[in-house]
Amino acid sequence: MLAIWTCYVPYSRTWVLSPEEIQFTTLKADHFDDPVAAYDRLAAEYPDLCRKRELYLRSVEREIVSRIPPGSRSLLDLGAGDGSRSIRIAAQVGIERVVVVEPSARMTGKSAEQAEVWPIRAEDLAQESVSPCGGGHPGRTAEKFDVIICLWNVLGHVSAEKRIAVLSSVASLLSRAGIFFLDVNHRYNFRSYGFLATSVRWLHDLFVQRESNGDVRAKWNLNGATISTRGHVFIHDEIMRLARAAGLELAGRVVIDYDNGSVRRFAFQGHLLYIFRRNSRIDSPSVPQTSRI
Repeated sequence: MLAIWTCYVPYSRTWVLSPEEIQFTTLKADHFDDPVAAYDRLAAEYPDLCRKRELYLRSVEREIVSRIPPGSRSLLDLGAGDGSRSIRIAAQVGIERVVVVEPSARMTGKSAEQAEVWPIRAEDLAQESVSPCGGGHPGRTAEKFDVIICLWNVLGHVSAEKRIAVLSSVASLLSRAGIFFLDVNHRYNFRSYGFLATSVRWLHDLFVQRESNGDVRAKWNLNGATISTRGHVFIHDEIMRLARAAGLELAGRVVIDYDNGSVRRFAFQGHLLYIFRRNSRIDSPSVPQTSRI
């Protein structure tokens, strides 16, 4: 379930619409409460959507490739879509084992030819140990990965009450020296959302502090139809709170312009790519064995 974002419509509040959101023709509207169903519907259009954001997507990939430690041998992609990005990243650094977690059968497509597919949601990682044939049994997988990626705001499709569980699963699946790359849409990215809309969001967050402030409707206009589903856009403090609760510690952050892929200096100039490691306390000898990963 690869999160592909073009414009955002808040569920219960009214923001100033961007030019992308203004429609001059009547389109058939399809809204899916389940993001997986939305991506099943979008699967045929996925290559075109990727081409429209190629500068951004490739910039994220370059930043990831430049930070993967030499000798890394395995990669896990949460919400991998068709798997093309994880396969491309792995090929550039010589990683042979690639596992893609993707619940949309229509999205996985050709990735099954070059990667192992786990046809489950990221939320289910804590409950299942997935076999290569797609089956599973209760209990967390014992396998560890040197690199885990969760890109294009996939975390924004995970419900609020399950985000910590997903990131905790990531921490448990990382090898001792493993790295986790998390790419999220930044709620205060004024270059994408406009100065006025971003200012309104910032003021609302300042006076009304609720996790649901970032809830939005992700929407795409494709071939005479409007496809939408639920989503969430993040702020830095929110990501750090989730990461700490999940046992992850920050190793770096990169701001990337969503329009042209340029690396920016300030957070309000783009979306956010995080680099995390397992919290060092997890592996500390002082931690009881029952809590070790």
